Amino acid sequence: MKTPKRLQPLVDDGLVDEVISRLMSGKEADIYVVRCGDKVQCAKVYKEAAKRGFKQAVHYQEGRKVRSTRRARAMEKGSRFGRDQQEKIWQTAEVDALRRLAAADVRVPRPYDMLEGVLLMELITDDQGDVAPRLCDVVPSEEQALEDHAQMMRYVVRMLCAGLVHGDLSEFNVLLDAYGPVIIDLPQAVNAAANNHAKAFLLRDVHNMTRYYGQFAPALLDSRYGEEIWALYEAGELHPDTPLTGEFQDAGQAANVEDVLAEIKAAFEEEQERLRRARPDEDEGAAH
Repeated sequence: MKTPKRLQPLVDDGLVDEVISRLMSGKEADIYVVRCGDKVQCAKVYKEAAKRGFKQAVHYQEGRKVRSTRRARAMEKGSRFGRDQQEKIWQTAEVDALRRLAAADVRVPRPYDMLEGVLLMELITDDQGDVAPRLCDVVPSEEQALEDHAQMMRYVVRMLCAGLVHGDLSEFNVLLDAYGPVIIDLPQAVNAAANNHAKAFLLRDVHNMTRYYGQFAPALLDSRYGEEIWALYEAGELHPDTPLTGEFQDAGQAANVEDVLAEIKAAFEEEQERLRRARPDEDEGAAH
């Protein structure tokens, strides 16, 4: 295929030899299959902020550290330089998250290089060597759904122990290869300790996973893994291999009405986004 403009610098620098095909156009990036030497990889081309469909990105970026005080001031003022720096942070956040999570024994694509807003990384494939399907395109048995849900809960725990919350976890950004689930799409990953929205994001992540797998294993629908995980985390009792029960008993405190309404609104917007992604005419293929 014709080399997209954003990938031409990588071709010119010899990092990419051929653009084989485009996999999809997502809300924050376009995904391509590329050949680099004798290896086939994935190229994720990040969209500019004005073209991204990621809502309330500022909530995800809360708590991300900026070492340079000059950059931090520029970002606060919203200057052109500040916006450029904010974009770089958004893009490099995924590379940092992928490396941190791989070290925490969470299955994610291996990142290779980042240049000019393009991330080169491992292409996840199935046992036939084809691009691995997204979770939303697979119909598991009840037994497989229970097994994979348990694995995803372990990954959520390991992510949290590594200081991160995915923030946008759903059946649309989990791939399935021959060894099980692989988590993708992490530019919005949240700093669990420094972001005031971390708990809400984690509860939504777990809810999305449980809702999806619960279609095939209804017993999961009554579980409360998200609340259990966060309670253990707040108590300092969460470890990468902490056994979970899926049970949680509310302490009985009065709910904060504003927080509840905010979570209901966020859940509604997430469901609308999920339905939009599920429409065949807008889905151009599996993610990397």
